[in-house]
Formats: sequence, structure tokens, C-alpha cells
Amino acid sequence: MGRVIVVGSLNVDVVTGVERHPVPGETVLGHPGGRFAGGKGANQAMAARRAGAEVVMVAAVGADEDGAAYIGRLQDNGVGTRIVMLEEAPTGRALITVDAAEETTIIVVPGANALLPTPDLAQGPALTPADVVLLSLEIPLGTVIDTARQAHARGARVIVNLAPYAGLPPDVVELADPVVVNESEMTALADSDLLPGSLLVTFGASGAMWDGERIYGTAVPEDEVIDAVGAGDAFCGALTAALAGGACRAAALLAANEAGAAAVRWRGAQPDAAL
Repeated sequence: MGRVIVVGSLNVDVVTGVERHPVPGETVLGHPGGRFAGGKGANQAMAARRAGAEVVMVAAVGADEDGAAYIGRLQDNGVGTRIVMLEEAPTGRALITVDAAEETTIIVVPGANALLPTPDLAQGPALTPADVVLLSLEIPLGTVIDTARQAHARGARVIVNLAPYAGLPPDVVELADPVVVNESEMTALADSDLLPGSLLVTFGASGAMWDGERIYGTAVPEDEVIDAVGAGDAFCGALTAALAGGACRAAALLAANEAGAAAVRWRGAQPDAAL
């Protein structure tokens, strides 16, 4: 059984409730909604850990209260951490406003995520072909590119979640097994000249397709759906955990789809995510 190494972002989501969103130039009163764990990388790492994998999170935070709290959360949940604490930038933060109709506005301040250096994957236990390195794009693209190439050269499987969408060098897109995109990201990818060696497209509640192999969505009763925030990250984390555990494509897709369906049953990107 291999490990899951997630190289990605950590964000603290600061939520404020309002009756309605202000128009430009207007001030409205709000009420505290809480401070929660988020960020695609950490969401995926936590999902992989919930699926039973041995997980290492590689990330950057600020030398601040938010960063310390997040590291503690990961460790308390059994996630190994290789996290640098930076004096020159704060921990990444998302400022989220939710109105009475559950419509949201989100401002992301990348902070330390934007300065995450390429990790030296030679440190610690050597990578093996059973290990899986999962990357998403809320960190510097140079770090994604260099890490993918380094992990591939060391024999590990590389999965790239091409979100938020950005173009990567053709060799990185080709070596990923698979590139994971949703429908909108697939459209952007199709409009590019990039040709993935392996492609997995997610369709939300309608399931997913991996190089033509289709699995249909797990039905979730409407009264059990709370929100879809983080469902895609849960899918990616569970997929990676299954592959690191030796699962075939069909079994990995099934596990990932079930994790995505479970994620719509709680509020926020992670269960019990208050910091």
C-alpha cells in the first residue's frame, strides 16, 4: 500500500452572514459565521485520510495563529505535515459572505500559498511506484510543474487536478495519471492544445468518466443535500487514496463518487471544519 502526498493549498475560510449582499459603495451589517478549514489541497488531504490512506500534506502557511491552528487540525486528524511557516506572508484566507438565500461571494487571499516552494521529494521515505502525488493549482504553477516532474522521475504516480484551470506544459499534462477536471475545466482544456495521457472528467451528481470508463452518480435525497462545497475535493482525495491502496480504476471511481456524494451532506469543504 502506498502513501498519498498532497502538494497544495491551505486556506482559512472566514464566513460572514448578511441579509443581502451590498451593492458597490453600500455598507450592510453582518454577523459572524465562523472560521473554517478550507483550501483545495487540505480538503483533498483530509478526504484521502478519511478514506484510510497514509497522507502527507505539503504546504505553506504564515507564522500566525491561523497557520498554527491548521497544522494542529491536520495532525489531530492523522495527516502527516511537511508545512513551511513563512514570516513574509500570512496564511491563505477566503473571505466568504453568505446571504439569506444561501448565495455566496468569495474573495481569496492566497497569502503563503502563493509562495510555496517546490518540495524536495528526496527527503523522508523514498517515493515508490505505489505512492501517489496529488497536485492542484491554488499554489504557484512552477511548484506544480517541478513537483510533478520530480515525482514522476522518482517513480510515483502523479494526479493533477487542473483546478482552478490553468495551462501546464504538455509533458506534465501527459505524465499525469489522470488529469482530473470538471465540465467547465474540460471545456477550457478542449480549447487548448494540451493532450492528457489520461483524463478523468467529473459531472457532479451525474458521476464521472475516466478514459471512457463511466460511473454514474450516487443519488442523494434532496432533503439530505446541504451544499456541494468541497465535493470535488472529496472526490479527488478518495480517488487518490483508493489508487494508493492498489484499487483498479473502477473501484477507485466508485470510492471517489461515494466520497463526493457524502460531502454534500455537510456544510463547508470539510466535516467539522471549525478552527
